[in-house]
Amino acid sequence: MVKVPAENKIKQIVELLRKQYGTREWRLSPDPLTVLVQTILSQNTSDTNAGRAFQSLLSCFNNWQIVADAEVPNIANCIKSGGLARIKAQRIKGVLNQIIRKRGQLELDFLSRFAPSDAEDWLLELPGVGLKTARCVLLFSLGMPVLPVDTHIWRVTKRLGLINNKITLNEAHKILGDLVPSGEVYLFHVVVIEHGRRICRARNPDCSACILNGVCASYIQGVFR
Repeated sequence: MVKVPAENKIKQIVELLRKQYGTREWRLSPDPLTVLVQTILSQNTSDTNAGRAFQSLLSCFNNWQIVADAEVPNIANCIKSGGLARIKAQRIKGVLNQIIRKRGQLELDFLSRFAPSDAEDWLLELPGVGLKTARCVLLFSLGMPVLPVDTHIWRVTKRLGLINNKITLNEAHKILGDLVPSGEVYLFHVVVIEHGRRICRARNPDCSACILNGVCASYIQGVFR
């Protein structure tokens, strides 16, 4: 089998998934602080449950300052539909109060003036904020071409042979972030996740229906058929 350079393989994958799922418009959320809270709520739960928890949080509190001042049990009670409510409540309160301590106010718009790497480093100093959460804020609110790697992207790119099976999630952020062209980061993130949910599932991947099986190392090697 001829080994295709990773950069060329990325281009093939992007074009095939674009054909399958269409081009997605890069839509930005106007408030990075909101994206930060939403991303924390999305951890280890479904989009549906995270959305319910977020709407419930908004209905309980009028603004983020009130959330920052609230007791953890009260926050947890409002977001219980999202799972891991107390842990997430502690993270949200901790993050909001740390931003206040560092900035004197609750806002993250100033990060738009930073280089992506500097903005990422600033967010990573917040309690409980990892690479995925930081990069979601930068990608979905500030329009910075940085790639958040979730478990779907991690799994799919391992199967495709873009990263080694022993690569950690944090290491995958660096490797894939360097491989994916900046202009394709948003599309790559969105459609690989969709592909991971629909076709390249954690259990029983539907390889026979996969548009990527011609470039998939796992399929070609007979690991999945």
